[in-house]
Amino acid sequence: MDRGTRLTTDVAEAAALLRAGELVAFPTETVYGLGADARNGRAVAAVFAAKGRPEFNPLICHVATAEAAFEEVVADARARELAARFWPGPLTLVLPRRLDCRVDLLAGAGLDTLAVRVPAHPLALELLRRVDRPVAGPSANRSGSVSPTTAAHVLEGLSGRIAAVLDGGPCAVGVESTVLDLSSPRGAVLLRPGGVPAEAIEAAIGKVGRRVPASAAEATRTLRSPGMLLSHYAPALPVRLDAVDVAGEEALLAFGPAPLPGAGALWNLSPAGDLAEAAARLFAGLRWLDAEGRRLGLARIAAMPVPAAGLGVAINDRLTRAAAPRG
Repeated sequence: MDRGTRLTTDVAEAAALLRAGELVAFPTETVYGLGADARNGRAVAAVFAAKGRPEFNPLICHVATAEAAFEEVVADARARELAARFWPGPLTLVLPRRLDCRVDLLAGAGLDTLAVRVPAHPLALELLRRVDRPVAGPSANRSGSVSPTTAAHVLEGLSGRIAAVLDGGPCAVGVESTVLDLSSPRGAVLLRPGGVPAEAIEAAIGKVGRRVPASAAEATRTLRSPGMLLSHYAPALPVRLDAVDVAGEEALLAFGPAPLPGAGALWNLSPAGDLAEAAARLFAGLRWLDAEGRRLGLARIAAMPVPAAGLGVAINDRLTRAAAPRG
């Protein structure tokens, strides 16, 4: 964004901006979050652009109540016990998406899981009640920089890139929320230590495993998101990258105003060549082409080139993962 960023204490104004698809930073008890309507794919894509985030890592969705969270995800007894003990508070739960989940796929990075939490900051809760829908909220800083704990910190990195900052004063906890993966009934896994100690979680639900990453690069990703295996994003159909032609036996993931002719099925990420639109439509497109291609008996998905700039870097990262050899 090339306009100024407003500093405001008006919760109604901040909520109206979020509902209109704008980005608004807001305080939580941990750090300031960069808020976007989690049901609006364009708004979610704008989060990655504003942060300069190199990958589509899953984003934490903030809601005002446990009931609102469990409208989007499948909660088992463990999740309900933890919610009763620690929400509102600095605990994020990763749970399976409900079939009728209305959160945009990009907010969950195309996974079948979703990270949810109820923050404890009173201003955040008032904002979420007014927005009345899940708000995606990674830390409100440029990717790779220190997480912000004041409104001034947010403006240092994001001024001119977002619509507004809701000023709620300094954050009380100052470290990110604990992230716990409950997506498997076989056991809970700690993905990121944070504001709720692992010992307190274990006192509530029993032993919690720790994810041990295979590399430093995976560790960086794992702290923020589950399921970052190389081929995790792969559809059932094989994916062919950088397609400059397409056969009738292929489904086409197109980009730009001139999609290749002759495909058996077509999904255009953005006829206008808009990378934000393409990012917002990427996961939905892969899922639709996979389902439609299999229904039609097609052999593979051919993906046209996407410019490797801005959000295009993240799009190409996900396409590369989708096309990775299956092990």
